[in-house]
Amino acid sequence: MDLTTMSYEVRDGVAHVRLTNADGANVVGPDLSRDLRAVMLEIQWDDAVRAVSVTADGKVFSGGGDLKHFHAAGDALPRVASDMLTDFHGGIYKMNRMPKPFVAGVRGAAGGAGLSLVTAFDLVVCGESAKFTMAYTRAGVTPDGTSTYFLARHVGVRRALDLTLTNRVLSAHEAEAWGLVNRVVPDDEVDAATAELAQTLAAGPTWALGHAKRLVYEGFDSPLEQAGEVEGVTIATAMGSPDGREGIAAFVEKRAPEFGRD
Repeated sequence: MDLTTMSYEVRDGVAHVRLTNADGANVVGPDLSRDLRAVMLEIQWDDAVRAVSVTADGKVFSGGGDLKHFHAAGDALPRVASDMLTDFHGGIYKMNRMPKPFVAGVRGAAGGAGLSLVTAFDLVVCGESAKFTMAYTRAGVTPDGTSTYFLARHVGVRRALDLTLTNRVLSAHEAEAWGLVNRVVPDDEVDAATAELAQTLAAGPTWALGHAKRLVYEGFDSPLEQAGEVEGVTIATAMGSPDGREGIAAFVEKRAPEFGRD
């Protein structure tokens, strides 16, 4: 891949993605959007990847949309924005639909499209300095980055409206209390904590983790009976899988399971 705004490396079953445009506050523009989609395609088709860690260089995880680029587009801006979102949203769609867990490590600010990207990850670790704000309406525009799908699922409709309409800034601990992030660690531990969590997931039962992720996202909007029916079919299938048999046997035999064996 010819990436310009991020790096990509696979180690021990974990794909390590890192936003590298620190001087530009890791803004979301056409380049990052293309890179995100390309990376997600790579992850999708690489069976060696069992979990993903996403972190960022610099003091800002992402400052949001590249407003300077948008301003320079002039009358062509609607088309420019639409083209960019085809890639940006396409990358997020793939991330959400993939049966692989994605963990983000956030240090510093995540605003606008940067926050939208954060909402799309399965798990989020953040540093104590992290701050989160929607910021869209401050610039006279509406949300993108699929935040209108994910944000209310994480924090509830009223809190999502508060963030979206008032551009309220959440501290790291407020974000944890609201359910926007999973855990807060010291800033200098963000990268290590994110990688460690991704590594733990990579060592787990891949099939079960992927389908558990799907069940949680799809079950949120499903009728009760449909959610229960899908759960029943999925767990029965999981029990017959190599990982399922190994996990059950390890529990009965009082030993640590060894997942990933055929």
